[in-house]
Formats: sequence, C-alpha cells, structure tokens
Amino acid sequence: MPLDTSTYGLALLRIDGRRWNELRQLRGQIRTQAAADGSSYLEMGNTKVMCVVTGPSEDSKQRRGGGAGTSAGGTTAQGTNAADIVVSVVVGGFSTTDRKRRGRGDKRISELQYTLSKSLAATLHTHLFPRSTISISLHVLSQDGSLLACLINAATLALIDAGIPMTDYLVACSAGSTSSHAAGDERADPLVDLNNQEEQELPFLTVATLGATDKVAALVCESRVQISRLEGMMAAAADGCVGIRAYLDSVVREKGRKMVAEGAVEKGVNMAMDIDA
Repeated sequence: MPLDTSTYGLALLRIDGRRWNELRQLRGQIRTQAAADGSSYLEMGNTKVMCVVTGPSEDSKQRRGGGAGTSAGGTTAQGTNAADIVVSVVVGGFSTTDRKRRGRGDKRISELQYTLSKSLAATLHTHLFPRSTISISLHVLSQDGSLLACLINAATLALIDAGIPMTDYLVACSAGSTSSHAAGDERADPLVDLNNQEEQELPFLTVATLGATDKVAALVCESRVQISRLEGMMAAAADGCVGIRAYLDSVVREKGRKMVAEGAVEKGVNMAMDIDA
C-alpha cells in the first residue's frame, strides 16, 4: 500500500477518527434465534443486519410449476440439480434518518437480492441438496454505509450456523477513493469500510472474496472511478476482507467453545454423511 500508517498525521484521519485501512467496530453473534435452522446478527459500525436461514427443505411449488425465479419478494438462484437459494432483503423504515419505506418491488432491494443469491450460489455446495430450497431472510435494522458487505457477511454467519456446506467463508468489504472522479487527483488514496457519509461523497466499490485468499467472488461498483485508482481500491478491499474473515471465524469458534462447555455437543465428535455422487 502507498501509505505508511506509522507516520499518519491527525489531519489525515477520517471523519470518524479511523486511518485509511482501519475497519469499523465489528460485533457478531450466531444462533440468535433458536427456532431457525441458522441465524446471525452482525454490526459493522452503525450498519446492523439480522439474518435467518431456513432449510435445506423440500422444494416449493415454484420448481414444479416452473417459476421465473422469484418468490415472496425474494430472488432465487437456481441450478439444474442443485438447491434453490431464495434471498429476501427487508429494509426497515427506521433504518435511515429519512424514514423512507421501501416496498418489495424496490429496484435497489432487487439488485441486492440478486447479487447475494448469485454470490452464495457459487460458494455453497448446493449440489448436495437436489430438489430443495435454502431460504435466506435478511433484515436491515440500521444503515450507515457498506450495506451490501454487511448483508453478505451476516448471511455467511447464518449459513455456517445452519450447517450448510460451503467452500470457505464468503466475506465482503467496501473500499473507496479520497478524491472524486471529476477531481482527477492521481495521488488519491484508498479507504476501507466506508460509512454512509463517505459513500455519498466518494466513489466506492464492494468486493467479496473467498476465505483468506484474494479470489474475488463478487465485485459491485456503481460509481465512476478512474482506472488508475481501481486496482488500489480492490487491493484495499481485499485486505479488509482478510480482517473481517478473521473476526467471523473467531465468532464461530467462540460459539463452538461455548456449546462444548454447555454440553450441547461433545468435543471431537464428527457428523458423517453418506452422500451419493
């Protein structure tokens, strides 16, 4: 990275006091709802998301009736002999300061659902559950930037809690540039994990990577960005994903230790599944 954080002056700190490569405070929990197959709660700064996973369950009438890929306000990623992934995003009217209520047919919500379903379909081992449905319901409680990244990370935690096999953690982080497209500043520096005010003023993108690697599973950029800055922004977002992945892994391991201590599961016991190829 082009910046040396050891000599970062106070004048170069961001509006919330962070350096360019610092993440906001992360707080996460899994198994927050006992009645669900998998559930999670995640905070990235003041962006707060709750996720509930149901399934894999017997396929709905949608496949038998030849549905178009949407159901009950959600977006479905379908495979020929794989489980359907139905994603539903509900944004609370109280989640933003303007108290704007979004309907189920909102274009922004549809885009989020589509991105989530496609990204998760490429990560989950859906071929192990043919003719079944995995329902993911995400509820946005508060918005302060990096919404897509928080949705992806919360869904990953809930899917792990549900015990659905996946290649690795699917983690996401946003990154931006300190100068707008019109400014043309070649010395603009990247920023990691943008808040709402930074997203409104600066160009940004969201990168989802697979585990601790640099393999990009999703890339969403809705801003005009000069090509010379794009590589630095993607590298900064990938570095942020590594830190987020480490935190999500610590949440899962801490919950596992508590379950072992409480006697919910026996230490060292593995669940074997005989799956026909």
